[in-house]
Amino acid sequence: MKERLLEEIRKVGDLVASDLAGVENIRIAYLGKKGLLNDLFAEFKTVPGESKKEIGLLLNDLKNTIQSKIEALKEGLEGSVVEASVKDDLTKPSSLLELGSRHPLSIVRNEIIEIFSRIGFTVQEGPEIEDDWHVFSALNFPPEHPARDMQDTFFVETREDGNNAVLRTHSSSIQVRTMEREKPPIRIIAPGRVFRNEAISARAHCIFHQVEGTVHRQRRIICRPKTKPIILR
Repeated sequence: MKERLLEEIRKVGDLVASDLAGVENIRIAYLGKKGLLNDLFAEFKTVPGESKKEIGLLLNDLKNTIQSKIEALKEGLEGSVVEASVKDDLTKPSSLLELGSRHPLSIVRNEIIEIFSRIGFTVQEGPEIEDDWHVFSALNFPPEHPARDMQDTFFVETREDGNNAVLRTHSSSIQVRTMEREKPPIRIIAPGRVFRNEAISARAHCIFHQVEGTVHRQRRIICRPKTKPIILR
């Protein structure tokens, strides 16, 4: 039995595995319920008393060698999996992908912004879901104006105070918010999507784009003696 144990220890040193499943097969073959080590321990019971110490040490040496070999194979394979996952990063963009083109609306919008930027206009944006004040009342829309009707405007929420939440019907609400927030001089353009409760056809849609601008200059008051102030706009 001594020669057999020495031979098995030598074989364990030469074991290799190409994947984790192969490592598991080695573990089962040596350490499983029907594995080699159980058979050897069962055979150890028949060893003569004077040889039990030597054979027992060899059995423990074989068991420890198998366990160390299995752990070493696992660490090596797991390390290679991590290294491969870092090397083959699927989140990286591929250089083989062709880039798409810009949408025509984006092209036109950018061209308009560039033109107005060259003459001193800045771009302002605002919420698409607005309140009644910024869309209608601040722009002097009377209560009976047709634009306030359900057939012309998308009402998101109807409030008791009359200041309803709506999808903006024009980008003028951005001008109102800018004038509330900033002092003149103001020179802005307000591009953005707007919404009208209209029939959709091949020529029109209920969602479309607007670009509008406003210029609000600082008023200068010149006072002359014994005359009324002259306001220059």
